Amino acid sequence: MPDTVRLSVRALVEYAHRSGDIETTGFRTVGSMTEGSRVHREVQQGYGEQDSKEVFLSSEIPYGDLLFVLEGRCDGLRVDAERIVLEEIKSTVLDPRHIAENQYPVHWAQAGCYAYLYAKANGLPKMRLRLVYVHVDSGERMVYERDASYNELEWEVKASIEAYVPYARMTLEQTRLRDESIAGLSFPFPAYRQGQRKLAGAVYKTIEEGVGLFAQAPTGIGKTVSVLFPAIKAVGQGLIRRFFYLTAKTTTRAAAEDTLSLLRDQGLHLQTVTLTAKEKVCFQEEVRCSKESCPFADGYYDRINGAILDMLGNETLMTRPVIEEYARKHRVCPFEFSLDAAYAADALICDYNYVFDPRVSLKRLTGEGKKQAALLVDEAHNLVDRAREMFSAELVKSDFLALQREYKSAYPGVHLAAKAINGHFIALRKDSGDRHRIWKETPAALLELAEDFVREAELALQQSETAPQPLLDAYFAAQAFVRVGGMYDERYATYADVTKQDVRLKLLCLDPSELLRQTGKGYRSRVHFSATLTPAAYFMDMLGAEPDDYGLSVPSPFSPEQWDVSIVPLSTRYADRERSIGPLVRLLKELPSTRPGKYFFFFPSYDYMNAVYEAFEADGPPFRTLVQQSLMTEEERERFLSAFDEANPETLAGFAVLGGVFSEGIDMAGDRLNGVVVVGVGLPQLGPEREALKRHFDESGKNGFDYAYVYPGINKVLQAGGRLIRTETDQGVLVLVDDRYRQARYQRLLPDEWKTD
Repeated sequence: MPDTVRLSVRALVEYAHRSGDIETTGFRTVGSMTEGSRVHREVQQGYGEQDSKEVFLSSEIPYGDLLFVLEGRCDGLRVDAERIVLEEIKSTVLDPRHIAENQYPVHWAQAGCYAYLYAKANGLPKMRLRLVYVHVDSGERMVYERDASYNELEWEVKASIEAYVPYARMTLEQTRLRDESIAGLSFPFPAYRQGQRKLAGAVYKTIEEGVGLFAQAPTGIGKTVSVLFPAIKAVGQGLIRRFFYLTAKTTTRAAAEDTLSLLRDQGLHLQTVTLTAKEKVCFQEEVRCSKESCPFADGYYDRINGAILDMLGNETLMTRPVIEEYARKHRVCPFEFSLDAAYAADALICDYNYVFDPRVSLKRLTGEGKKQAALLVDEAHNLVDRAREMFSAELVKSDFLALQREYKSAYPGVHLAAKAINGHFIALRKDSGDRHRIWKETPAALLELAEDFVREAELALQQSETAPQPLLDAYFAAQAFVRVGGMYDERYATYADVTKQDVRLKLLCLDPSELLRQTGKGYRSRVHFSATLTPAAYFMDMLGAEPDDYGLSVPSPFSPEQWDVSIVPLSTRYADRERSIGPLVRLLKELPSTRPGKYFFFFPSYDYMNAVYEAFEADGPPFRTLVQQSLMTEEERERFLSAFDEANPETLAGFAVLGGVFSEGIDMAGDRLNGVVVVGVGLPQLGPEREALKRHFDESGKNGFDYAYVYPGINKVLQAGGRLIRTETDQGVLVLVDDRYRQARYQRLLPDEWKTD
């Protein structure tokens, strides 16, 4: 019985026919899925009664001991006087007139595969192939046609399959090893901690039923393994083909990698790829993705298949160091290499933006790929503000003034388009009596100017051998602005920040819930989990919960006796901060002096922290201190945390900010941490954007102050305090400094073990 390989036409031709370099400007001939769908509809509106669109085609093709099931949906089948025409439509950001007939062999191969499937099913001796390139903005088209006999089409398809066979055999073997290993996999610890089995069972049930889960599980119970283990079992049972483990920070990514490494050591064979930002993983001093600037981009597609076969055939846990090792070996771009490997992997560990951000999402994972995948969203409380930023976009006047001056002679079209945008900003400045302006209507005139600029920038970048970075940056900013403008509805506001030095205009996403809901809709299941999804109704609302989704709250496994909690009713409101410094310094010196150990002191802002720290150090600190800097490298962060070592006997205090890298996602079990002081209630800084949020939710019938300030703030507090007790044997001191902790509004949001009599 031959092994069956189910394969899409697109996957086959991209594997067999991609060649050449990573494109100089980073553009792709295919635009976003939304733009592509619109272009396809516009072309298909011209079809006649006998023509067909979006036709599903499939055929079984034997190859030795393998049986390929090749399938796909062609864009169009058109009837002319002579024969059937197979039409393939390609949306493009390039000028179609500049696309040569044979510039993209993969497109002809795709059309040829569809033509073969149709001709085989209908007994046709020949077909006509048509490629239609359509500009996503102007609609301008370039059409190429060629005829092919059935024998020619069959030969080309079989040649493509022959090229694909080594990859197919490797994938089948890896799948066999994966499923066998999962069947024999046990939970990696002798027993479940309190709450772990409940969480793991809820995750599996959620994936099985194809719904969503919003789970709050206390810090320290082992959330990572409680989510990963059932997801892996769901893969083994065929409920899903893969899962995404989405994180906001490097520390949580490392926790997932460590858990998968532990499971690998116990026999798991699961191919996992970690995606790292291009800027971090690039081998060059400057990120310039062109064959002229980078040897890893030059000829990338000529070497990538060999690199993929090598790495996937020999590795399972493909972390950043592993990817870099194979990228150097095969001389391929490590970032693009990781993306290509990701589509073949069973699991991905990556930042939220690879799934949710329309600018950088994994666009090839569509349709069936999504339906067979689950999203595991770690530290999900972070996704609300991150999503607002992903679905927002802004333009800055000074960027376009610089381009206006730079390109007057070289690219007159860019000059005029940039001048128009700069002129719009000048008029906005003249009309604005206030520094900040917020209104609810879309800036239609500026959106039109941004579209004009995108077109002119594309033409200039096509003509440039090396893309100038300022022009590229402005192009991508304008492109994002236009894209977000298409999403603009009652959940948005327009925010203008006008100063004498510059003007910034932002399309501000106030409520990302509907966009998150739509993005997550295609996946089989979505699991949001965090130690701090409080209150649950707020997070389920803001993260786009569906009516059938579950909410789960796992009780803390730790006893109240492990916590020594006290409230210091000192006002830390902005107006009172200067006079609070003296009492705070006395408190922060006295606590570790009377109860020696290692402490974190968390503050609501760098300014406040630095003011207290300066006063603290003024007459000589009684013990060693460390202070968080606003910009720290990974090495600096690691050095900071390494001081909190159990073997280090000295008393130590780390000054840090709420919501920063040291307030969540780090494990400080045992004597690594003996006390935490949280100064303030974590309210976000007062400003125009936050006030716009407050007004929006007030007008929506919700409590705007809670949605904009209280709930985001208290989550920072809960995360910071959660660093303290990580195991059943930990004990520690928690001090909450602010008189508002006595108020009912805040008391009801605190965990039971934090509440004082």
